[in-house]
Amino acid sequence: MDYGLIGKIEKAKRYAQERDRIVFNHFNVTFKGRHDEHHVTYKDGQWDCTCDFFQTRGRCSHTMALENVLEDMVDIAFVS
Repeated sequence: MDYGLIGKIEKAKRYAQERDRIVFNHFNVTFKGRHDEHHVTYKDGQWDCTCDFFQTRGRCSHTMALENVLEDMVDIAFVS
């Protein structure tokens, strides 16, 4: 039995429960819609999405969904 690995597994479980330890700085996501795919990026507190709604309003259902999924793991800077 690899006791070192067992310790890492336990630490990983603890980290997963302590979500405030995790802060995303940059990532890319693909939303698969019924008719199209939309690509969302997040970098340094700024969202971007390829959907038309985001292009005119600076927010969309795709970015808001990710804000909900990630809760406090991203810094949210709204574009006005």
